[in-house]
Amino acid sequence: MSEVVAPVVVIGAGTMGRGIAVACVTAGFPTTIVDVDAAVLAAARDAATTSIAKRDPEVDVDALLSTSDDLERAVKGAGAVIEAVPEILPLKLDIFERLGRFAEPAALLASNTSTMSVTRLAGACARPERVVGMHFFNPAHRMPLVEVIHGSLTAWPAVEDAVTLARRLGKEPVVVRDVPGFVTSRLGLLLGNEAMRLVEERVASADDVDKAMRLGYRHPMGPLELADLVGLDARLNNVRSMFEQVGNEQYRPPAILEQLVADGHLGRKTGRGFYRYGDDGTNLGPAADVTA
Repeated sequence: MSEVVAPVVVIGAGTMGRGIAVACVTAGFPTTIVDVDAAVLAAARDAATTSIAKRDPEVDVDALLSTSDDLERAVKGAGAVIEAVPEILPLKLDIFERLGRFAEPAALLASNTSTMSVTRLAGACARPERVVGMHFFNPAHRMPLVEVIHGSLTAWPAVEDAVTLARRLGKEPVVVRDVPGFVTSRLGLLLGNEAMRLVEERVASADDVDKAMRLGYRHPMGPLELADLVGLDARLNNVRSMFEQVGNEQYRPPAILEQLVADGHLGRKTGRGFYRYGDDGTNLGPAADVTA
């Protein structure tokens, strides 16, 4: 990737998209967030502005951050496009088909997917050699890791560009081959599923499961706390995707996860998941009736 700070477009104004945008703006990249929902876009801009002001008050947010509901117009002139929409395959395939038509020929085209085949996404794009995975972690503006995934259609210069971009965002990249779940989701989803099943089976409370992993394995956050942070709807999409791809029963979505999402309890963003949360996101303790 050129040393010139090229504009970045982030597609998707949800939790991950706005976090990636914060990382880009803080690193000095002119950044546009694209979404079809005007209210979500406005909320994303407000949240990103607040976050950037806390991190670096000297950053001129008005000069660097913009929003758009027009993907075709937004990607014109962009040096990199990062897709960060939910893990829904038809949605992602449609976006990469459109990027193949509208993005600049040399633009890096990245997906923030945590489970889906980068090769399959690239196959929908007219420039598959420029398509890579860039799997950020929540919260994307603070977590240091980015998985850079190269599919079978990805040209190595695109991988190098993604590594360069990750480092310029202050991240530590790891390069992995395109297999279901890559490295982190392949391991992390298994741990999360087993933690949920322990609660389903009344082996231990959610709080004690998390405490065991924090104190016994020195995890900074327990797997159920983490699922609440990521969003239980997003986690359900991820495990469904993995189960569909590999057919391993260990990746089948736990019943307790299906039920919480069906009930609208999506974790921190809705104030309740495996735990209850205050308006400011403070963990108020386990949700007492969380059982399958």
